[in-house]
Order: sequence, then structure tokens, then C-alpha cells
Amino acid sequence: QVQLVESGGDWVQPGGSLRLSCVASGFPFSTYGMSWFRQSPGQERDLVAVIRANGIPAYYSDSVEGRFTISRDNAKNTVYLQMNDLKLDDTAVYYCNTAHAGTDYWGQGTQVTVSP
Repeated sequence: QVQLVESGGDWVQPGGSLRLSCVASGFPFSTYGMSWFRQSPGQERDLVAVIRANGIPAYYSDSVEGRFTISRDNAKNTVYLQMNDLKLDDTAVYYCNTAHAGTDYWGQGTQVTVSP
């Protein structure tokens, strides 16, 4: 079955950096696009970044453009989100996502907290 396992979330001060990882299994990872979403308390889950199967980033939300970088290592079945110059508003649970056979799959999420 499809499994997505995120890691790398932590507490960080404003201006700091973190790298999130998502290890995928149960589907042909190298042939599927991958996405990162985030959700803050009381808010909807928002799309942050998308990367195509070939490793080319396809989308960044306006709020993270220029600060976040999505990448992937198909040999390791892993997608990454490098987050730089983190801001208070980046605080959220970050989720890895893929769509496979018409179904959305999600990991358990990893908490990112940005505070002084």
C-alpha cells in the first residue's frame, strides 16, 4: 500500500532554515509528481509546492516563492522541502502528498514551529 512518511519538522527561530523529508513506498515513485501541503490550526490545508516526476518544480505558493525549494531523489524514493528564511506564518503541520489511481495519499505530517 502507499505510504508517505515525513520527517524533519522542528522548532526554529525566524530567519532560520529546515529541511523536510518524505519517504515514499508502495507505488512507482519515480513516475509520480509529489506535493507538499501545510495546515495551521483552524485553517484549511494549503498547497505549498509541487514537483514533477522528472524533478522539475512545477509550483510554489506565493507565500513561499523564493524561500522554499522542493526537490526529489528518485533513487531514495524521497522528496524534500528546503525551507529558508522561515517566518512566523510558516508555522504549520507539513504534509507530503501524491495522487495515485485517482486517490490522494497523505503522510502523518511533521510539525514546523517558527517562534522567537
